[in-house]
Amino acid sequence: MTSRTDHGAVVYDLDGTLVRLTVNWDAAARDATAVFADAGVDAADADLWSLFETAPEHGLAEELESVLTAHERRGAERSVRLPLADRVAKRDVPVGVCSLNAETACRRALDRHGLLDHVGSVVGRDSVPTHKPDPKPLLATLDRLGVDPASALFVGDSERDATTADRAGVAFEFVDDL
Repeated sequence: MTSRTDHGAVVYDLDGTLVRLTVNWDAAARDATAVFADAGVDAADADLWSLFETAPEHGLAEELESVLTAHERRGAERSVRLPLADRVAKRDVPVGVCSLNAETACRRALDRHGLLDHVGSVVGRDSVPTHKPDPKPLLATLDRLGVDPASALFVGDSERDATTADRAGVAFEFVDDL
């Protein structure tokens, strides 16, 4: 395990790392499926993330993003603070958040838990043209912090986060290892 004090910045994933968003994912999936159905596209057997991935080819990306963001924002309002969040304000290096959730939902959850003023950069799924595990969102977070990726640490809760860090050339630790 790498000591976090050895890094020039710490970037966190949000959901499952700093907070737990209380999103009703079943309702979000029903609403997402309805977006496709209203457009005449059969998506009854698709899961939420495959709908998200295929929405652009059907011209539904913007509408689907709006539906998912609304669910995430409500989930952010009811989010639960996780233990690692207590370390954010104590950092003596720049802190960022890089998430698959919408940026507004991230900011709402961070604000709800008194963390937003301690985070110098927030990049959500809608902040840049790609999303994790593509390295661009993490690299954008670090660029906004003014930090070299080689000196940073990314903390997350999933293999997707680990892959993102690896592709970006950033050290990684699972939240459960801290």
